[in-house]
Amino acid sequence: MKRNAIQDLIKWKSSEDRKPMVLKGARQVGKTWLMKEFGQSQYDSYVYFNFDEEDELKSIFEANKNPHRVVELLSMISGKKILPEKTLIIFDEIQECPEALNTLKYFKEKANEYHVIAAGSLLGTLLAKPKSYPVGMVNLLDIYPLTFDEFLDAVDSPLYAYYDSIQKEQQIEEIFHNRLLEACNNYLIIGGMPECVASWVKHKDPAKITQIQRELVEVYENDFSKHNGKVNSGRILMVFRSIVAQLAKPNEKFMYGAVREGARARDFEEAIEWLVSAGMLNRVYNVSKTEHPLSAFDKLDQFKLFLFDTGLLKHMAGIDNSAILLKTDYQFKGPLTENYVLQQLRGQFEVEPRYYSDKNSEIDFVIQHGTEIIPVEAKGGEDKSAPSFKRYIEKYRPEHALRYSKRGYRKDGYITNLPLYLAKKTIELL
Repeated sequence: MKRNAIQDLIKWKSSEDRKPMVLKGARQVGKTWLMKEFGQSQYDSYVYFNFDEEDELKSIFEANKNPHRVVELLSMISGKKILPEKTLIIFDEIQECPEALNTLKYFKEKANEYHVIAAGSLLGTLLAKPKSYPVGMVNLLDIYPLTFDEFLDAVDSPLYAYYDSIQKEQQIEEIFHNRLLEACNNYLIIGGMPECVASWVKHKDPAKITQIQRELVEVYENDFSKHNGKVNSGRILMVFRSIVAQLAKPNEKFMYGAVREGARARDFEEAIEWLVSAGMLNRVYNVSKTEHPLSAFDKLDQFKLFLFDTGLLKHMAGIDNSAILLKTDYQFKGPLTENYVLQQLRGQFEVEPRYYSDKNSEIDFVIQHGTEIIPVEAKGGEDKSAPSFKRYIEKYRPEHALRYSKRGYRKDGYITNLPLYLAKKTIELL
């Protein structure tokens, strides 16, 4: 599979300000594969160390702060000479060895000629504890499940070639529009977890996908129970399991009472923070004004939580595949579509998307692009815009207003309609 993040890593390799690289992201999103693929394709060789599998490794970092000595010992263990700039040093599951994480700062200070890349699950939760993390001494890169373009490239490369060539205001022929919509429906079912996509490419069996998704959800829920930090693991599980019910509510706003009757913010705030830091949930804040800079208007007590992978959300909600494929209307269509759109928008813009809601209107997302604020509506079908979206546009007259739906790519007055499959190309098409 081709991953867009490889381009980020190639840039990192040649950057003059390069620091040791740390990949963050939920478990099973493809961090290990990415590091090895990068090492194999861009270096003479790579050496791979996994702190979860090789307990003895930890003693090297417990006893040594000198990175040159560390490299010497790692060379002996791997049986390969580690050369500056030519050998990529890979540390996997680095969260299991805080000393190794800390050693990255010595690589930056005293041995930056060595190229070091590290990854781990739940690293975001470690970031919250400054002592255990070499702040400012590493580069960070978030790794997500496959986005729609990566998925399309993996399952249908000729169709991907057409998709890749789509330009601003291009007329999309109906045959391609229908095929891309079909691929987009498949993505809603399969999602972007590499194991699910690989299984689909190989077997084209929806039952196998369901099985993998069930196992992944179990893996994550087991992770919560193994987690032994100061955040109560039972509460993490309760928040995680409440996501479907939260998104099924008419306004989708996160309500503590929906996790447990009578619950208050202070009971579950830390659990939410943990899940967001671990890359499992995407939090979108409501803003009191749709003006630049958006983050200045965050209502910190009003937010929606979405799942990091749309396929897993579909599985957790128990939506039957036929509901998606046969284009029927079902209760959860709106939230699933929003989850998908958010997953494609993340990382395209410098500022994370927000949403806007007041007495009169509810705007699914607002995006900040430079100083411009763009209202966004996500529709699961071909239906026209909600009245509040139109009211908003009449009132504020934004330069761009985007509606994602199953309709073709065209401009309707002030609104640009983008087919759902073009969400990942939003920034190119503006």
